[in-house]
Amino acid sequence: MSRVKKSYVCRECGAHGVKWAGQCAECAAWNSMVETALDPALPHSSRRQDATRLAALEGDLDERYATGFAEFDRVLGGGLVHGAVVLLGGDPGVGKSTLLQQVTGALPAGLPVCYATGEESLRQIGQRARRLGLLQPSLSLLAETSLEHVLEQCRQISAKVLVIDSMQTMVAANLPSAPGSVAQLRECVGRLVQFAKQNDVAVLIIGHVTKEGAIAGPRVVEHMVDTVLYVENDPSSRYTMIRSVKNRFGATGEMGVFAMTETGFREVTNPSAIFLSRESLNEPGSVVSVAWEGSRPLLVEIQALVADGSGNYPKRLAQGVDQNRLALLLAVLQRHGAVELGGDDVFVNVVGGLRITETAVDLPTLLAIVSSFRARAPSERLVSFGELGLAGEVRPVRYGEERIAAAAKQGFTRAIVPLANRPKKSPGGIEVVGVSKLAEALEAAFEH
Repeated sequence: MSRVKKSYVCRECGAHGVKWAGQCAECAAWNSMVETALDPALPHSSRRQDATRLAALEGDLDERYATGFAEFDRVLGGGLVHGAVVLLGGDPGVGKSTLLQQVTGALPAGLPVCYATGEESLRQIGQRARRLGLLQPSLSLLAETSLEHVLEQCRQISAKVLVIDSMQTMVAANLPSAPGSVAQLRECVGRLVQFAKQNDVAVLIIGHVTKEGAIAGPRVVEHMVDTVLYVENDPSSRYTMIRSVKNRFGATGEMGVFAMTETGFREVTNPSAIFLSRESLNEPGSVVSVAWEGSRPLLVEIQALVADGSGNYPKRLAQGVDQNRLALLLAVLQRHGAVELGGDDVFVNVVGGLRITETAVDLPTLLAIVSSFRARAPSERLVSFGELGLAGEVRPVRYGEERIAAAAKQGFTRAIVPLANRPKKSPGGIEVVGVSKLAEALEAAFEH
């Protein structure tokens, strides 16, 4: 019997090493090298395909499966692509299995679907399906952890959609490693990708998330799949967001909003309405901005609170915006806005648990801070967006006219935007004020 070879693999990035080390040489992570047994004779696919001319491809190459949820289709880029491999990650209990079970129940009638789970029994899946009111005659259930058996069953029923719940429970028989190890994840996902491409089967994979918020073994499998989605949920809110961080068939950064109800997920068609608190829009420290998520504008409320500092080191806390960016903006406000906050505590929050990564919220963030500091509410029904430079200039952002139009549809009557983003003809019902400097924006916001 041949001796089993061993290697040390980083659980964070998948880098190999011949001996154990306290720090990974590739990603510099500490205590991440895990001993893994390697099989020198990994099986290769016995199925070979001949080269095909591009002109010989038949059928509708742009055809997609509608999932029954317009928001989920938006995140996917228009629907589920034939042969695509989608990785869905999220915290435990956030609703990944519920969402995919609803998706499989809403797929086109007659489409063969296989739902393979290694975490639940068939009775548990049936109970959830009854609670959700799902009836899908062409849905086949399989409680199995052997990847070889799952793929064989898919071939027998000629499945066109395969759901794996979850990838950490699947095991490839030729590897002696434990389920969920880096070697098992790489091998199982690699075989699923190969199966999907050769058989034109769409594969949806559920992945667990580590305490750092990344899919377990992220750099090992994320580059292998076509689409990576994250399910985000604020414990204080009943709304769940699905965000695309990688998509070969659509826009990266696209976001869909869902509400959890007794009968499962329900899509939210107007997300801007749920993130705006009408009672606080006219209060000091609250300013509405227009963020751009994927391919659509999203109105969000930014709140700020400036309080007297209780110690020698004032606090600077931000939720939903970059913490380091907040410190930079406060320095710009002090230098070019003549507002000194050196001894005050500053808190910034994006309502609804959203995380905004673009710099278009720079200007409304400072307007909200100044509003709280002066205890003066900005102009009524005001919306604002714009990036701030270190010289105090207000820089333009992309899709300026589309953002203004979205604000007008929500009933806002005044917009403070970068001068370069001011349209030649404003949408009806909204006054657009173009500014080039931070001082001009402060004057325009608090002129009443």
